[in-house]
Amino acid sequence: MIAALSVALAVAVVLAVLFLRTRAGSHGGGAASHSSLEPAAPPQTLRLKGMTAAVAARSIMAPLIAGQQVGTLTITKLVPSGTRVKQGDLLVEFDRQAQLRDSIDKQAQSDEENEKVIEEQAKEAAARAKDETGIKQAEDSLAKAKLEMEKVELLSRIDAEKAQEDLDEAQATLAQLKETFDLKRKAAQASIRILEIQRDRTRETMLHAQANSALMEIHSPIAGIVVLNTIWKEGNMGEVQEGDQMRPGVPFMQVVDPAIMEVRVPVNQEDLLGLKIGGKALVHLDAYTDLAFPGQLESIDPMGTSGDFSPKLRNFSATFSINGHDPRLMPDLSAAVDVDPAGAASAGSGSK
Repeated sequence: MIAALSVALAVAVVLAVLFLRTRAGSHGGGAASHSSLEPAAPPQTLRLKGMTAAVAARSIMAPLIAGQQVGTLTITKLVPSGTRVKQGDLLVEFDRQAQLRDSIDKQAQSDEENEKVIEEQAKEAAARAKDETGIKQAEDSLAKAKLEMEKVELLSRIDAEKAQEDLDEAQATLAQLKETFDLKRKAAQASIRILEIQRDRTRETMLHAQANSALMEIHSPIAGIVVLNTIWKEGNMGEVQEGDQMRPGVPFMQVVDPAIMEVRVPVNQEDLLGLKIGGKALVHLDAYTDLAFPGQLESIDPMGTSGDFSPKLRNFSATFSINGHDPRLMPDLSAAVDVDPAGAASAGSGSK
């Protein structure tokens, strides 16, 4: 009886062990088959941060005044930011009173100096005519003295000597008149030339003033939208307004063509491996979350810069084109560029 119970207990234990092993094996095989059928996780989208920029843009700066030391220029008229303009439209006008006043003053001075030149030229013409008359009289006197010398055989000794003296005097007078004539002409021409140089310099200053006056009006070089730059003015950063004063040569405005826009982003050395020229992307504007534009990687700057955290890591500048347009799409807006590394790789391999 006891032996029978022992045998039955041993059989039950063996059956239980076999059952547990079979169940564990069936679960293990199912997990393996399930994992082999499960698709691989999609690669993570690469997000890059940058700024929008216009492909076609012109920078506008305060005019540089020629021939004058100007500290500041005052804005009297200014087109508001965001205004759409055509080529040749007025963008900004500066106070031109100083240039107009200088132009009028120099015009009057130039006219006065020109009158002096004309007056001096008239005096020289009169002096030249007088000297030429004196030379003609001296030539006549010399000719008369020569005629007298031809009659020397008929004259007495005293008269002959007198005739010779008259001839010598006439020859000396003519020679002296001709010599002084040339010296007078050179001196008169030099005096007139000095007056002409003074007149021309004044006229040049007047033309500079007129040109500077024209520079006080700046017209748009291209058709596009006006964008005011943020500059340092009166101790603060801000956009210029009518009545503000600016130093010459400061760029304070842009005219951009919003039809063709791009995004420039810095890319670190590690993320650079996932980018290919021609790769597709999606561009988001941080200021307008409802806007998204398809884009494409156009170029990568081959020259990198040192990273912020380690000099061994390099940063590269990448440019993405933006397809599409919206009135809110403007330059200098922060943007996020989402790049699918798999899509970029396939695009890159396709281009090859």
